[in-house]
Amino acid sequence: MKNYSLIIIFFLSLFRLSAQDLRQEFSLKEGWKFTKGEVQNGESLQMDEEEWQSVTVPHDWAIYGPFDENNDLQVVAVTQNGEKVASRKTGRTGGLPYMGIGWYRNTFDLATIDTASQRVFVIFDGAMSEANVFLNGQKVGFWPYGYNTFYFDITDKINQSGEENLLAVRLENKEQSSRWYPGAGLYRNVHILVVPKVHIPIWGTYITTPFVSEEYASVNIKTEISNIQEGEALSITTRILDPQGQLVSQKTNTQKLSHGRPLEQYLTVEVPELWSPETPHLYSAHSVIEFQGKKIDEYSTTFGIRKVEFIADKGFFLNGQPRKFKGVNLHHDLGPLGAAVNTAAIRRQLQIMKDMGADAIRTSHNMPAPELVQLCDEMGLMLMVESFDEWDRAKSANGYHRFFEDWAEKDLVNMVRHYRNNASVIMWSIGNEVPTQCSPEGYKVAKYLQDICHREDPSRLVTAGMDQVSCVLDNGFAAMIDIAGFNYRTHRYQEAYERLPHSLVLGSETGSTVSSRGVYHFPVEKASQVLHEDHQSSSYDLEYCYWSNLPEDDFALADDFPWTMGQFVWTGFDYLGEPTPYDTDAWPNHSSMFGMVDLAGIPKDRYYLYQSIWNTEVETLHILPHWNWEGREGESVPVFVYTNHPKAELFVNGESMGIRDKGEYNSLQERYRLMWMEVPYQAGELRVIAYDENGEKMGEKTIHTAGKPDHLLLQPEQESLIADGEDLAFFRVQVVDKEGNLCPVDQREVSFSVAGEGLFRAVANGDPTSLELFHLPQMKVFNGQLTLVVQASKLPGEVKITAKAKGLKSAVYSLHSQPSE
Repeated sequence: MKNYSLIIIFFLSLFRLSAQDLRQEFSLKEGWKFTKGEVQNGESLQMDEEEWQSVTVPHDWAIYGPFDENNDLQVVAVTQNGEKVASRKTGRTGGLPYMGIGWYRNTFDLATIDTASQRVFVIFDGAMSEANVFLNGQKVGFWPYGYNTFYFDITDKINQSGEENLLAVRLENKEQSSRWYPGAGLYRNVHILVVPKVHIPIWGTYITTPFVSEEYASVNIKTEISNIQEGEALSITTRILDPQGQLVSQKTNTQKLSHGRPLEQYLTVEVPELWSPETPHLYSAHSVIEFQGKKIDEYSTTFGIRKVEFIADKGFFLNGQPRKFKGVNLHHDLGPLGAAVNTAAIRRQLQIMKDMGADAIRTSHNMPAPELVQLCDEMGLMLMVESFDEWDRAKSANGYHRFFEDWAEKDLVNMVRHYRNNASVIMWSIGNEVPTQCSPEGYKVAKYLQDICHREDPSRLVTAGMDQVSCVLDNGFAAMIDIAGFNYRTHRYQEAYERLPHSLVLGSETGSTVSSRGVYHFPVEKASQVLHEDHQSSSYDLEYCYWSNLPEDDFALADDFPWTMGQFVWTGFDYLGEPTPYDTDAWPNHSSMFGMVDLAGIPKDRYYLYQSIWNTEVETLHILPHWNWEGREGESVPVFVYTNHPKAELFVNGESMGIRDKGEYNSLQERYRLMWMEVPYQAGELRVIAYDENGEKMGEKTIHTAGKPDHLLLQPEQESLIADGEDLAFFRVQVVDKEGNLCPVDQREVSFSVAGEGLFRAVANGDPTSLELFHLPQMKVFNGQLTLVVQASKLPGEVKITAKAKGLKSAVYSLHSQPSE
């Protein structure tokens, strides 16, 4: 009895905090000092920071340039592209100076913390890369992978006297450590978390829905507890709130901790609101832990109720309904903002994809930022969360293979535990085009990784992006993976379906069509690996890479075969690095051309081709090319129309060029596009009238030959800002004639000024060959357009934006910055 009393006294002493003090969390955004290059004893309390730069985090030190072909110049053979001989690769990682060492330092105050009854953690959402973390001059830990979230318990190194605590981080990016622009620095958020000594640990809940129907759903909640003795009885009360915040289920259980098993509860939700891309309903589970009648911790978990099934021969089902993935691959950079995470910029990217009709994202080829996953939950985008681009065999000389043996399990555990409660996460991907796939023992490595995912999350299946179809079919690699994901090789889908036990095929990476916004080359021909003198790819959307294909191949596979599960297109947005086909001694190309949207966030023509197939909620009627072809009078200028209507008629200055019908096709292109290949150019008007199957008029679209450039247009993508110091406003900037027609061949420079409660943040024009710096307030338009990014201050008020260009009337726009909540 005496010992038992001592245990009770011990626990009560730990939990003397009031309920509102049980947990504290804050982000370290401001007050950081940064310097590039090695610093001896950079963690020292006596370090003189006077010459260090003041920055806010998230921060990407490399996005400020300058661009230079010698930055990470690589002489390599890109094995995943089938290359056998090394060649000089320029711009492969964006031509930006991301290599080298950087140091960050910041202080934080925890004067009210009692280290005897609380624990303190520092959480990094991502740090690029090879992070060495120090607190108050002492080493806290090391984490090499730049894309993963990781954390350390820093309680024992916190200052007991109430003095400020110094957090220092050393990061290092080695040359040839990436195949694309990875960013550099503390590019994701850093958090301090304070919890009771006995607590629900980070990612300590696991919620699944074992049974889902329209009538009710069973919700299983497993809750881990840290720092409590075996056999102690704890009470756990969980309340589930529906998407409107109303209580829909509640249960209290008293359980003894046994052999490290979590506390487990089953709750029932009647008539659940199911999560889907069309209805992204989110529930929350609020758990309160009590010991001897005292509240010791509480925790809230957001989750969704949905049913995911993969059925042989039938494909993918969500909530009992068959559907095909209309997915895109997204790299993690945010164009002119670099890799530094910004919620407004991510939300903009995702909304542009949703407007196109996309319903899924593959986080290629790395673990995502928490902000992206949360936004996918809220906005309704299914996620394939991917882990690695490299296993134990190298793609890049200094890639992840150096750490795989010691770190792969730790990285996967963090990834799965971090995101296993997110409704948007549909499957895990353990790798992309890894050289290990063709190793005789490669399937064993794949099984090792897949087993980790199954152990940490039995509720989801696992895939991998495989590009070497012959070897993975022959050596058992593809058969062992839960879901066979193929990168390209559409001509092998039928064979794979017939040979694999799953009887399912997923297009984990598709397309790789290349185009430059507003650029059109003649003659118009379907061809692979085309190089032009201007270092651009034609926006007629008929050029692709030698390992890939055009969009129609993937549309037809999805339409014609139930066992195909849809696709993830390479890529939704252009990204920094991998400027294929201009990647071999082709400087100044330094950003990709794969995107349906350019680096500035402006849709290319191809965007509307996908929208015409994927988004049935809006009318699509898009004409290409532009109609400014001085010098080509009388010559043929092919005209394409992307539309969700089955047929249309084209007119040039009122003269009909005939009707095209998707039902009358000789090629896959004609099945999904309306194409007039012989249209004699004459300045004036292009008009398209769309019809339904019965010949009834459904829509009309007109474009005109633009006249002399007259003025600038500032077109905001939103009408206000939130005055939180982080929110962003995006403006489409256009050179137009007197009638407001875009001048599609104009390339003049535009300069910007921002006054009031906002500041200039960045500018981008989407030109993959432009070496102009994103952070300077001037840039040339690319084919008449660019994007301006304005950042809110922390004070509400008016923000005035002015755009000027030589020879044009200026544009001025004001928007309101509203108080943050």
